[in-house]
Amino acid sequence: MDHEPAIAAALAEVGPRLKHLRTRRGVTLAGLSEATGISKSTLSRLETGGRRPSLELLLPIARAHRVPLDELVGAPASGDPRPRLTPRRVDGRTVVPLTGHPGALQALKVIIPASRNEPEPRVHEGHEWLYVLAGRLRLVLGDHEAVLGAGEAAEFDTRRPHWFGSAGDHPVEILSLFGRQGERMHVRATARPLRPGDG
Repeated sequence: MDHEPAIAAALAEVGPRLKHLRTRRGVTLAGLSEATGISKSTLSRLETGGRRPSLELLLPIARAHRVPLDELVGAPASGDPRPRLTPRRVDGRTVVPLTGHPGALQALKVIIPASRNEPEPRVHEGHEWLYVLAGRLRLVLGDHEAVLGAGEAAEFDTRRPHWFGSAGDHPVEILSLFGRQGERMHVRATARPLRPGDG
């Protein structure tokens, strides 16, 4: 059939496209293997053309990279320039991944509903930075507790017992930057209040 050469050509381009996407984002074969459950050897053969791409292999890779499947197979662009953000529900919270690639540092928008739940502090590897977009956030960190309003931020080692939720009768929206291996945010400059005579 006339379309068979076009299909073969498109499939031949999938491997280089997969490798380009992975290396551009600084993800190792080992890291992608861990994120997808696909062996390093299979991923390597996919990238070099030694393994024919299939939905069974491409879907986990697309999920790990947080890209639409058509980006992996080179389907024509839809013309829609908007990023494709897929919210998901986690423990009653709405979580919107903002990071377009797998890796150590992840950015999330989190909407936490109003709740009267008692704090249940937990610990895990990593480092987290929270910024309150709207509402009031109740943060329990070890023996300390604070309420943060819109425009306020907190940064902490997640190996310290912590919990956060809504502080009032309304949901709270936060931006969360989380590094699984304990990466801290690097602030290059901070503003200081203007003093008389500053110009």
